[in-house]
Amino acid sequence: MVKAFSRPELLVSSEWLAEHLQRPEVRVVDVRWRPDGSGRSLHQVGHIPGAVYLDWATELVDVEDEAGLFLLAGPDQVSTALARAGIGDGTNVVLYDDTASLFAARVWWSLRVYGFESARILDGGYRAWVGEDRPVSNALPSPAPAQFTARAQLRMRLTTADVRGLLGSPDVILLDARAPAEYRGQQGNTRRLGHIPGAVNVPVAAMSQPGGQHFRDGDELRSMLARANVGRGRRLVCYDGSGIAAAKLAFVLTLLGHDDVAVYDGGWADWGNRLDLPVDR
Repeated sequence: MVKAFSRPELLVSSEWLAEHLQRPEVRVVDVRWRPDGSGRSLHQVGHIPGAVYLDWATELVDVEDEAGLFLLAGPDQVSTALARAGIGDGTNVVLYDDTASLFAARVWWSLRVYGFESARILDGGYRAWVGEDRPVSNALPSPAPAQFTARAQLRMRLTTADVRGLLGSPDVILLDARAPAEYRGQQGNTRRLGHIPGAVNVPVAAMSQPGGQHFRDGDELRSMLARANVGRGRRLVCYDGSGIAAAKLAFVLTLLGHDDVAVYDGGWADWGNRLDLPVDR
């Protein structure tokens, strides 16, 4: 099925991956994650053949952040994690998870922030791969260490201070990727509930096909964004509670051809707990 994306190279099918699985320049990365830390055990039980495991929540997150905001780690930590996984300059990376590409998108964005452009996401993730009776392995690969050169793309990652400075700008659209009830201030676990003033609600959960892990097609996604008045020519800043759904929204926007997309690192987990920042409900 043709999905009508502006940048189709960012999303690969299981058919494409099966055909390219043995190519030495392709590195498949399993980023399935569980809050209890059992993601690595899932990988050990079974994974796409040749896939390495990357624990984004420990290897790509700032370990010195005491607030637990899942802030992106610095370039040295990220470079070390990627080199260990065999990801270097010139590698073609395919990321997958089993949670509608939420964590795959977070890793995709983390790599993009440091200048890595050749990362793709497996549409449908691990569930689609297994559901099509494709091969699964429990052999643990040992990739040769690679050299990754971090080149920070500062426009793609914003801090709380950055977002506060953008409030009211006619050149920026703030996109809240959370569920509508959180956006309206009816649910949440921060000190204050609601949303950043001026933000438009674009729930990222609606961007996957109902009952499945695949992305909706391009025309459906464009219609959803059009209903939220998300057009071209303005800077798009995505946020959610902790930068996970926001990264998936940023991936979708990039897939559709938007080229000035940023993620607010820290998101509502920081903004909603600050008493000095404005909130709308």
